[in-house]
Amino acid sequence: MDTERIDGTIHTDITPYSEFRNHLDQEVSIKGAIHNIRDMSDFAFVLVRTAREVIQCVYSPEFSEYRMGPEVKEQCSAKVTGKVVKSETRDGSERYELQIHNIEILSTPVDIMPVVISKKKVMADLAVNLDNRPVTLRNPSERAIFKIQEGIQRGFREYLTSQGFTEIHTPKINFAGAEGGTTVFRLDYFGKTVFLAQSPQLYKQTLVPVFERVFEIGPVFRAEKHDTSRHLNEYVSMDFEMGFIDSFTDIMNMETGVLKNIMELLKKEYAPEIEILHADIPQIDSIPAIRFKDAKALTMKKLKGITDMHDFDPSEEEFLGKWAKKEYGSDFLFVTHYPSSDRPFYTMDDPEDPEYTLSFDLIFRGVEITSGGQRIHDYNEQVAKMQRLGMNPEEFTTYLMLHKYGAPPHGGLGLGLERLTMHLLGFKNVRYASMFPRDINRVTP
Repeated sequence: MDTERIDGTIHTDITPYSEFRNHLDQEVSIKGAIHNIRDMSDFAFVLVRTAREVIQCVYSPEFSEYRMGPEVKEQCSAKVTGKVVKSETRDGSERYELQIHNIEILSTPVDIMPVVISKKKVMADLAVNLDNRPVTLRNPSERAIFKIQEGIQRGFREYLTSQGFTEIHTPKINFAGAEGGTTVFRLDYFGKTVFLAQSPQLYKQTLVPVFERVFEIGPVFRAEKHDTSRHLNEYVSMDFEMGFIDSFTDIMNMETGVLKNIMELLKKEYAPEIEILHADIPQIDSIPAIRFKDAKALTMKKLKGITDMHDFDPSEEEFLGKWAKKEYGSDFLFVTHYPSSDRPFYTMDDPEDPEYTLSFDLIFRGVEITSGGQRIHDYNEQVAKMQRLGMNPEEFTTYLMLHKYGAPPHGGLGLGLERLTMHLLGFKNVRYASMFPRDINRVTP
């Protein structure tokens, strides 16, 4: 019997574009999709889309014995071999291209593209873009959005790991909603009623006495019947929880450090995507903070028709974003001490004024992207608050084990990945910042 050992070695002769400068006037090979062909009669530009770049290749019978035929067409997967040469650019920057010596076709599309993706942007409305997502994501601008998201998650993960946090993964099928209310999806789970996770909140609190500091990047589900430009029913939440805090401001300071690291990483390692998307990456030195009741007084003075005294509507958030930019030169603003009636049952009330909580939201360019605060760690206090809110503590027996058997002062937050991306890149609709968005009308593709 013939056998083969697999040792994990990847055998390849493919040269990434970043190495072209080291192979000037040498023959190399690249693999990718034929992104666009520009026929100039006596020669042709063949643009090859690789994992991160679109590489310009040039075909001409003058420097190649290879004859390019009709089998070479857009969206073919191909291996292109040729000589690396310097190309002229209008701004004088260093750039390289490949003089084609051979094209090996690896696969061929069987139909024409439903949407043109070879332009700088996908020139289609949002619904068409999303209906054809497996195709439109191939466009370099669309792809760049999610490379930026990769960088955001990297910056979040790397910073928290450096601060002694442990990455965790918590269940998405739960016995109860973490935040109660009507925004939970109910499931029939082998004859039992269970819920899709609104948040990893109860589990990450439970793990504070285990690891002290934990974080998670994962999906959460909200059954909100909103069909707006800022709401999704499934989104990615970046959460952390930390123990032995002295104040809920420790959490705000940690988030400031996280955001600084994210923005610095993007500028350093995602410059190509920033350039493609014309992204305005903010500089963060510190983030100003204002109490909820003071912020509410500001909005009521400047805006008409304010009726909700326990939260902010979108127009108020937009105003506060502009106010922070004008007063502090900051794209970010912490709003602290939200009313107790607006915060979840696990939020600690302010001992100096129990109508308010030791909590905060973070507003970024006029939209809330984070909610966080200090949690109740005393057993009797937590049970009393549940009862005061009409909740049955017996339904939270396993969660209350955290408090019953001793928990340190702790707190944390949840940061919405898509909303952060949306406003970092200046989009008007959060669906552009979701690979495969799920809202009240869409469950495909």
